[in-house]
Amino acid sequence: MSTTALIIITLILVVIAYLWFAAQKMKNMPVVAEHENIVTLTEANLQHQLKNGISLVDFWAAWCMPCKMMAPILNEVAEESNGKARICKLDVQQYQSVAAKYSVRNIPTLILFKDGKEINRFVGVKTKDFLLKEIAKVS
Repeated sequence: MSTTALIIITLILVVIAYLWFAAQKMKNMPVVAEHENIVTLTEANLQHQLKNGISLVDFWAAWCMPCKMMAPILNEVAEESNGKARICKLDVQQYQSVAAKYSVRNIPTLILFKDGKEINRFVGVKTKDFLLKEIAKVS
């Protein structure tokens, strides 16, 4: 076997090992406790929570690794939003009908509401600064 082939095979094995290690690390990532200002939404309280003011709703699931990555970011947003917006979370696994109502197809999906109407939607992991700027735009 040529030296080039051995180098390529070695690089491929290193990349596979790295990806496996990263996946195991993400799988074992602990769940972050929610900030006291984060509102947990249900079918029963959804309309009441969204009807007045600005609300940022995180549509998430416990098995979703990017959702786990969003948890500390949302905690920081809840801490720093200074009451400009209500930060909420809705478990799409538990409330599938609500996720379907809002056409949530990928998670995490964050929807920004003002007085019960959808203003903007973001899919995937977003930074704290990005979310705070989006909230400030509709304040």
